[in-house]
Amino acid sequence: MAADPPTFPAELAVEPLAGTLDAGVVVPGSKSLTNRALVAAVLASGTSVIDGALFADDTEAMTEALQALGFEVLTEPTAARITVTGAAGAVPRAEASIHTRLSGTTTRFVVPVAALGSGRFLVDAAAPMRTRPMGDTIAALRTLGAGIDDTANPGHVPFTIEARGLRGGTVALPGNTSSQFLSGLLLAAPAMAEGLRVELTTGLVSRSYVGLTGAVMAAFGARLDEPDDHTFVVAPSGYRATSYRVEPDASAASYFFAAAAICGGRGGVEGLGAASRQGDAAFVDLLGQMGAEVRREASATEVVGTGRLDGIEVDMSDLSDTAQTLAAVAAFASTPTRVTGIGFIRRKETDRIAAVVAELRRCGVDAAEEDDGFVVRPGAVHGALVQTYDDHRMAMSFALLGLRVPGIRIADPACVTKTFPTFFQVLDGLRAGPAPPAG
Repeated sequence: MAADPPTFPAELAVEPLAGTLDAGVVVPGSKSLTNRALVAAVLASGTSVIDGALFADDTEAMTEALQALGFEVLTEPTAARITVTGAAGAVPRAEASIHTRLSGTTTRFVVPVAALGSGRFLVDAAAPMRTRPMGDTIAALRTLGAGIDDTANPGHVPFTIEARGLRGGTVALPGNTSSQFLSGLLLAAPAMAEGLRVELTTGLVSRSYVGLTGAVMAAFGARLDEPDDHTFVVAPSGYRATSYRVEPDASAASYFFAAAAICGGRGGVEGLGAASRQGDAAFVDLLGQMGAEVRREASATEVVGTGRLDGIEVDMSDLSDTAQTLAAVAAFASTPTRVTGIGFIRRKETDRIAAVVAELRRCGVDAAEEDDGFVVRPGAVHGALVQTYDDHRMAMSFALLGLRVPGIRIADPACVTKTFPTFFQVLDGLRAGPAPPAG
């Protein structure tokens, strides 16, 4: 899917910036929006065009999984465009082997899609994804009538789906592990004959991502209703094909907003405006609380570093993918920062709380784990070889330390290909002034 991917050394040194920042950055399209739009498009009636799509490992995993199920998905990486011929709620193939790589969204979204079909589908993933939970999706789909054999690794991939179609109905689902389980069911729901009612049995983490799911569904002609905080209802409307534009990824943008706050000067991102539905777009508000200046326009957002950074206490449950970015900023603040509400990120690509604390300490910063977050007590940051734990967000967030401090090196920088293959080129482009390309 991706053309001419960048090559990476075993470790990469990040050189400090000379002076303050003055850069407008173009970041890739949102992974979350791209993968949601792909699911809606393959289930729609007619041909959809997705522009501004992200081309990275996670979206390649989704595209290949949908193609394995027989859907027609044509990718044009140089144009950042994907053309999808929808199958009107049907699954074309009756047998397939699906490999979802390291992608949580792909695994949790494509399994309900496969269960809509009729046949036998094997689902597997790379080793780290095999440790990430799938039990909530498995239990919900069994309730809805799918047969799933997960005896080889209970509650996880690999497993086999014996699909007999999904009529829909009512299903109970925990919401405290990952919102991706709920989003996956909701995305498949318009193709269920009776629609779907999901009743949460716990509180919901990362609620903003479910809002993003509803926005994508609406763009393709379906409707998500929320009669109360614990209930989600989707009518059996199907999807309509459409032309859909993916906005820039707010999680990816967070690194460049943070760079401005850390280094001083201006960091702007075009295409990510005040009306964005991405929860991580609120990251700039946290930088504003810490002392940076934030400017939002209809089609752009800019952060200006003021030379002042104060610690904050914040619940990041709705923008947890930027918790590591905030940890990097907090290392340079004048007072401690406490992040709460993110205990569930221990079950992401790695235990992101433990990893953040370990690597901050490696770089000389006093940090401590808490049950649902971490505390960062600023200190004298020094150079170190930062371990990344197969986690793209560890690599990108800790690279920010190197913009201020000499000697920061990133182990296994290739892990950024999961969502942002050209991250280090764009980061290096900050030295050249405005608008480094996103690739």
